[in-house]
Amino acid sequence: MFHYKPPKELRALFIIHYAPLLLIILIGPLTAYYSIWELPIPKLLSILLGCAIFLLGTFVYFKWEIFWHKTYKGQLVTGGIFQYIRHPHYTSVLIVGFGLALFFFSITALVIAFIAIPIMIWSILDEEKVLVKQYGEPYKEYMKKVRWRMIPRIF
Repeated sequence: MFHYKPPKELRALFIIHYAPLLLIILIGPLTAYYSIWELPIPKLLSILLGCAIFLLGTFVYFKWEIFWHKTYKGQLVTGGIFQYIRHPHYTSVLIVGFGLALFFFSITALVIAFIAIPIMIWSILDEEKVLVKQYGEPYKEYMKKVRWRMIPRIF
């Protein structure tokens, strides 16, 4: 089975873009356990909304993961979810982070989720430089065709 291994110049960014999600997972439960850093909304609403957003992020993640592993053999992938957004993996990690922050009804986790946004944008911009080098003109054409990096009509 083919396993994707990010280029050496991107490995540090992979670690960096997962760090906020790991912090949310570590810090979020402290809010529930100690009743500190709570969001100023009803807990049940926050938990239900968090579950729904988390499930959406999980759906996007598995849609990307399954398609990627079935399709990627070293070539430029432009079908499936990639025909709508160029970086569904980053999108899914952000959605999952926001969902977990709401699920844990934690202000701190929510702040970390917001901090993750520029980290993801930085990761995307760096990765796109590598992809342009790797795939050249076909990737530039793909970028023109699929304008949205993470969220259609937003970014």
